[in-house]
Amino acid sequence: MTTGRRIWLTVGVLAVLAAGGYYAWQKSHNGALPEGLASGNGRIEAVEIDVSAKSPGRIKEILVGEGDFVKTGDVLARMETTQLEAQRRQAEAQLRRAGIGGDTAKTLIVQREAERTAAAAVVAQREAELDAAERTLKRSEQLAASNTISQQVLDNDRATERSAAAAVAAAEAQLAATEAAINAAKAEVVDAQAAVDSAQAAIESIDAEIDDATLRSPRDGRVQYRVAEPGEVLGSGGRVLNLVDLGDVYMRFFLPTGQAGRVAIGAEVRLVLDAAPQYVIPAKATFVADVAQFTPKTVETEEERQKLMFRIKAQISPELLRKYIQQVKTGLPGVAYVRIDPGAEWPAALQGTLLQ
Repeated sequence: MTTGRRIWLTVGVLAVLAAGGYYAWQKSHNGALPEGLASGNGRIEAVEIDVSAKSPGRIKEILVGEGDFVKTGDVLARMETTQLEAQRRQAEAQLRRAGIGGDTAKTLIVQREAERTAAAAVVAQREAELDAAERTLKRSEQLAASNTISQQVLDNDRATERSAAAAVAAAEAQLAATEAAINAAKAEVVDAQAAVDSAQAAIESIDAEIDDATLRSPRDGRVQYRVAEPGEVLGSGGRVLNLVDLGDVYMRFFLPTGQAGRVAIGAEVRLVLDAAPQYVIPAKATFVADVAQFTPKTVETEEERQKLMFRIKAQISPELLRKYIQQVKTGLPGVAYVRIDPGAEWPAALQGTLLQ
């Protein structure tokens, strides 16, 4: 017999002896435990996560099968995005149009500012002409008083002065119009920028929807079952896959009032599964129900109150789960043993092959 075969034979014999010893201990004690320990039947459970479509649509492809192990961020499925991609192209066109409109408005501002400069120059010119006409009219009025010039000359100078005043008013009105045009052009720039921001936001929103169409695993775990298949049309929130979070595995069991009241949060628990009785799985009590989960019909007496059953949750450490992740399975029945007295000693059968 080779050395390798002898080693495997030895391991197998030890496993059989360990299992036999455990069953013999259970039978010899008829379910009784040393003082300070309590036990309850339970089943291995884990947090289940539904991977769902955020928006309505058709499933394009599913990349995993039932039983596959997945890690956080792995792509599990994709939804059709043809319509979203068309909407994105439309939003991009609107963005380009808004950008051109903004550039045009900025160019218009430059043009209107040039017109304002020209209008201001015209106002200055007309004011100079008015000043000259007023001086001429004043001299003419003085000369007309001494009959040095004719009345016709005085009337002509007076008409020139009034015409120059009217020209100043017209030039000032033109300057005010250019100011208004500049403000309007600036408003167009603001409006165009708002259109750019709106189009950009629309693109970002569509990108987010396209990204959401790629369904990724939120945690490390295993695919429990496929709820839908490629080609199916789902509504908003339609389920595609169901995952089991293998980093959050526990056993729930029940204890009567007298024992449940002594279980401390963090108390040491040891789990023995029916499928592998030769192994002892360490865990910790992380939850004790504050109300009874089921009760007898009447609880008037102390004896009846002791029959109240409280739910206990024993959590397996994530580190241990990661080490044995390929062997982790939910639904397996077993027995949870909890130390309700910190000084109590574990029996030999629960100190054997302790997983670490």
